[in-house]
Amino acid sequence: MAIFTNYLFEFSCIVISIVFGLYLYVKYVAFNYWSSKNVAHPKPAIPFGSLGPVTKGKRSMGQMIADVYAEYKKNPVIGVYNLTSPALIIAKPDLIRFVLTKEFAHFHDRGVYCNEKIDPLTGHLFALPGAKWKYLRTKFTPTFTASKMKQMFFTVKETSVLLANAVEQNAKKSEVIEVKELMARFTTDVIASVAFGINCNSLENPDAEFRTMGRKIFEPRLVKRILGFLLPSVLQFFKIPIIDETISKFFIRAFREAVEYRTANNIVRKDFLDSVIQLMNKGYVQNDNDKSTVPAKELDDQKITLIQGAAQAFVFWIGGFDTSSSTVTFCLYEMALHLDIQDRLAEEINQVLQEYGGVTYESIKAMPYLHKVVSETLRKYPVIPMLNRVCEDDIELPGTGLRVEKGTGILIPVLGLHTDPDIFPEPEKFDPERFDEENIAKRHPYAYLPFGEGPRNCIGTFSLLSSYLRVAQTRLKRTILSIFSRQV
Repeated sequence: MAIFTNYLFEFSCIVISIVFGLYLYVKYVAFNYWSSKNVAHPKPAIPFGSLGPVTKGKRSMGQMIADVYAEYKKNPVIGVYNLTSPALIIAKPDLIRFVLTKEFAHFHDRGVYCNEKIDPLTGHLFALPGAKWKYLRTKFTPTFTASKMKQMFFTVKETSVLLANAVEQNAKKSEVIEVKELMARFTTDVIASVAFGINCNSLENPDAEFRTMGRKIFEPRLVKRILGFLLPSVLQFFKIPIIDETISKFFIRAFREAVEYRTANNIVRKDFLDSVIQLMNKGYVQNDNDKSTVPAKELDDQKITLIQGAAQAFVFWIGGFDTSSSTVTFCLYEMALHLDIQDRLAEEINQVLQEYGGVTYESIKAMPYLHKVVSETLRKYPVIPMLNRVCEDDIELPGTGLRVEKGTGILIPVLGLHTDPDIFPEPEKFDPERFDEENIAKRHPYAYLPFGEGPRNCIGTFSLLSSYLRVAQTRLKRTILSIFSRQV
């Protein structure tokens, strides 16, 4: 017993020594990184570094970065710590352009979690690194031309009719309508049709399988999300998938069945799934005139796999349904609060629809004030509040005297920029006129980043999301807009 007690005492001493040693290392070495480089930074706290408010659930990651930016924005760069790992917030638009565009080769990866072996659906354009990203980006770029978007427009328009009918029926019953959920079902139906060739009809059936999976994907998983975006090496080391196995199996199965059905029945639809099938069968997407082309040298005949196709359809779905539904919801909320803006928007919609004889791709594009309203919504409520990059090789940031070391995380404070009163006066005010030509010309082009910038910006940029927003707004001008605004 005495021997056991001695062993236990010695073991306890060793553990205490290790913990104390780690504490000293973190406090005086790891957390001294930015001080040693004379970079302004908020004081980190053990063990979470700068992430204390996030881990406690008090702030989202995007809001925390925006808060740090607001406090230290006089500095061109700001240091933070993701746990013990140093990361750098880029605070000046010129430096943001340097990182995202001019020196893209040094900052081409997002540094987020991606493991195609244990988590196959993470092998998509948003997460893939280096050469793999470049290869698939080149393959999929022809899928998002204006012509391709126009071909997919019919699905958005068709589903928007069902959306307006659903709202009208609920309004007649004087039922309370949860707009965020309603818009999520609308965008789910569009994406399910365009990306998977499936009519899931969640507008009529809120418990449709695609909608259920959508809810499941966004269930709170704070630790996994933080690690997946900021410390993916931890998940990689322990081989922990970030996507639930049930979700992964569902989407791969749905994609495989959709591909097999279209192939067996020789079905051709001008949608995203059709483009993916072309990449699987031919290695390239037909041009906008629907004529077979000989692929350019960089677009060789190497075909993508079914799993690669499923991963792109998956991120297309994730990037389409939640971001769009959230933005439409915020847009409708602002319209309900600002009846003068709503009336002006409705007047433009009515006038353009009369001129074009209904909702068409061309009529939607001919609504400049609607474009301003959507742009202002994305300014005030950016769907991606921060951009991630990682430094791939040592490089000096011009005008800072700072040499960024390889492996350093880079953070672009999108929400911080969008709510900076020095860039957007009275940032809490909803003012679509911020996006008239004169005001746009006055601003730095890298001060407004709802879709990112540079070669790794959102592949759909404004095209797909605008289709959702504008068609939804147009169809609902006499339903949601009028119903909710008069009740606020």
